[in-house]
Amino acid sequence: MIWSLFDKKKKPEEQQAEKKGLFDGLLKSSNKLAEGVAAIFTKEKLDDAAVSELEDALIASDMGAPAAARIAAALVDQRFAKENAQTEAREALANEVARVLKPREAQLDLTTGPKPRIVLVIGVNGSGKTTTIGKLSKRLSDAGAKVVIGAADTFRAAAIEQLEVWAGRAGASFIGAKQGADAAGVAFETAQRAKAEGADIALIDTAGRLQNKSELMAELAKIVRAIRKVDEDAPHDVMLVLDATVGQNALSQVESFRSVVEITGLVMTKLDGTAKGGVLVALAQRHAIPIHFIGVGERAEDLQSFDAQSFARALVGLS
Repeated sequence: MIWSLFDKKKKPEEQQAEKKGLFDGLLKSSNKLAEGVAAIFTKEKLDDAAVSELEDALIASDMGAPAAARIAAALVDQRFAKENAQTEAREALANEVARVLKPREAQLDLTTGPKPRIVLVIGVNGSGKTTTIGKLSKRLSDAGAKVVIGAADTFRAAAIEQLEVWAGRAGASFIGAKQGADAAGVAFETAQRAKAEGADIALIDTAGRLQNKSELMAELAKIVRAIRKVDEDAPHDVMLVLDATVGQNALSQVESFRSVVEITGLVMTKLDGTAKGGVLVALAQRHAIPIHFIGVGERAEDLQSFDAQSFARALVGLS
């Protein structure tokens, strides 16, 4: 199984370490949310004023107004024991957050489908695309997959160099070009090499597409056309990488990229560096797009498969 490293049954100690990593990674977000709701859950039942305060606290954590209203409304009829109101309330809050997130929870299974499986990775400057590709390639190679990496971000020499280093660590084939080279040409060569080498997966990086730069969006469409000269059904997966630190701006990024290419999944990075972790809830509420991975640290293992219940509990400060 190529993807067994992510979907295999983990040992209890591995599960515990992953949960701790998630809890620690979301600490800034959970602390901010805790500050907002601590004074609200002091009664057995929420009154109208408390519901309004709860909505405000959820919005302040970047969950967005629609998700905040939905979650707060779901807690109206619940009762909490006075002596244990805070803990019970957090449990109830986590369950409602998980209810919003659960429909978007989706493991990325790369063990089936076409070979090579061509994965295009998109996103704006600084979102973490290059690092995400590096981490994925290492995990895939360690699990037994033959990987080809294409550095189609030809605007930044640093991105090309960084990916070449990751390819070396993973033992993956690497396709690069000089800064300023035709990105579509690099993508085409990557797809060709993957097919010729009998690779399992091709991971293709792209330059940071600023959503207000129509010419860059047009070039992304050109990359897709180039890949389809090798495989008319490619790319088989298009992962949009979003930076959690931008908060609600992530919503507009999704809308911009969807106008150019069909997005098959999301990756949310840098959750450990922000108090805006609630934006993932806002995304799940607005966009029916699978969430594959979240990033809660710098290490390869800090790129975790998304689990709605675990994320929701960590977001409200429950381990």
